Amino acid sequence: MDTETRTLYIASWTDRFLAWLVDVIVVGAAIAVIGELASVVSLLTGSLAASPVAGLNGIALFLYWTALEGSGGQSAGKLVMDIAVTDERGDEIDYGTAAVESFGKAFLLPIDCLVGWLAFEKEGLRLFNKLSSTVVVEVDETDHPGDVAYVYPGEE
Repeated sequence: MDTETRTLYIASWTDRFLAWLVDVIVVGAAIAVIGELASVVSLLTGSLAASPVAGLNGIALFLYWTALEGSGGQSAGKLVMDIAVTDERGDEIDYGTAAVESFGKAFLLPIDCLVGWLAFEKEGLRLFNKLSSTVVVEVDETDHPGDVAYVYPGEE
């Protein structure tokens, strides 16, 4: 039985924060556009009702992270920062695992981070990473088939 040790590099808190910030901006902008469109519709129809998208940021972020991280481990922010969420072995996670992992950062971020920093400091985990058995790792850009050589422009 051939067992090769796999090396995973835990993503830094800075990279994780910047990825989170990109995601919050992307989702916040989308919610703002939807909210503005709803306001225009309310104005045109003479309705004085509050925008139906008010307060949906947490739900939108939860669905966004669950969908994207459950289907490949990376949200837009994680793509930009070259990091990904994986299981503890470095394999992709499923939607259920992504939902557990995403719940903390979408709805309980201060508690999620504080408990993680205090209880799992050496492991680099948030509370909901621990609960979902996930880690956020640096993406290995050199991970490609061994029989393929990539040549980048200017390196010919």
